[in-house]
Amino acid sequence: MKQKKIALALGGGAILGAAHIGILRAFEEKEIKVTHISGTSIGALIAGLYAFGLDSHKIEEIMSDLNWLDVGAFSFSKLGFLSNEKMADIADEYINDVSIEDADIPLAIIATDVGKGEKVVFKEGKLADAIRASTCIPGIFIPIELGGRLLVDGGLMENVPVTPLVEMGADYIIAVDLNANREYEEPEDVIDVMINAMDIALDNSAKLQSEDANLVIAPELQDYSRSNPDALKDLIKVGYETALKYL
Repeated sequence: MKQKKIALALGGGAILGAAHIGILRAFEEKEIKVTHISGTSIGALIAGLYAFGLDSHKIEEIMSDLNWLDVGAFSFSKLGFLSNEKMADIADEYINDVSIEDADIPLAIIATDVGKGEKVVFKEGKLADAIRASTCIPGIFIPIELGGRLLVDGGLMENVPVTPLVEMGADYIIAVDLNANREYEEPEDVIDVMINAMDIALDNSAKLQSEDANLVIAPELQDYSRSNPDALKDLIKVGYETALKYL
C-alpha cells in the first residue's frame, strides 16, 4: 500500500514558534512520519532544522539559547535597525552550510520580495540564506539582498505556508497557526508593536490560506508574549498537549 504524503506547515509567530517544538514532539511520540515540511518566519527556522534531521529535543536546546530580542547586532541602515545574521549562524552551526534541496525531508521556506510585493518560495539554495530572509521582520531587521531581490519576513505573503505543500503533491496537510486564537493586547515594546501590526493585517489572509489544509492545529497562545523567551518551556508544553488532542 502506497504511503500517504503527510505534510506539515509551520507558521510564523516569533517566540510563540516554540509551540512548534512541542507539536513536533507529539508527532515523534505518535510515530507520524512527516514527508514534506514548510515554514515561514520562526517556522522556517524550526522546519529547516527538522528537515535536516534534528529532533524536537535538539531544537529545544537551540531555541533555549536564542534570545529573540538579541538575535541582531545594531547596524546603520535606512532600511532597518538590526542585522539578523545570527539566524544564518544558527543554521550553519548546527547543520553545516547545507542546501535546501539536500534536506532529509523535502522543504519549502517562504519569504517576501518587499521591492516587488511578491512571494518567494525557497526549495533550493543555501538554507541559512532562506531562513535569514524568512525571519527578517520588516522595520526591525535590515532586508536581505539575495538574487537581485530585497527579502523580508515571509509572513507578509503566507504566514501559514500551505500552498507550497499543495504544489509538492502532499496527500494530507497539517497546518500550524500560532495566531488563530490571539487576542490583541496593548504591546509592551517595539517588537510587540511591529508584530502586532503584522498579525492584525495577516490573520484574515492566513485563515483563507489554511483552507487547503486537511487539519489546522491552533494552540491557545493568547496569554503569551511573542517576544519574551522566558515562557519557552510553557509554549512547548502547550504545543505538545494541543497536538496530542488534534492527532
